[in-house]
Amino acid sequence: MKNNGCQHIQSIEEIKKPEAYVCEECRKSGSRWVHLRTCQTCGTTLCCDSSPGKHMTKHFHQTGHPVVISAEPREKWFYCYVDEAFNQY
Repeated sequence: MKNNGCQHIQSIEEIKKPEAYVCEECRKSGSRWVHLRTCQTCGTTLCCDSSPGKHMTKHFHQTGHPVVISAEPREKWFYCYVDEAFNQY
């Protein structure tokens, strides 16, 4: 990965892609999502902060898993919650 000063992003060796285009937490609660993100530690795909549930940020706070990618087609970027770092791939 490009050097952006974030060790969390730099340590990603293989990108975990979403298995399905759905936020299971939104599905359980009957709410809708705007965009999806995929955790690069465990592969979980959840909704973004523009979505009412903000499930991926909650996932970060519960697990400490720092890096996500956009699960949106044609978007190729990482975000690190710890360092607030953004990087294209």
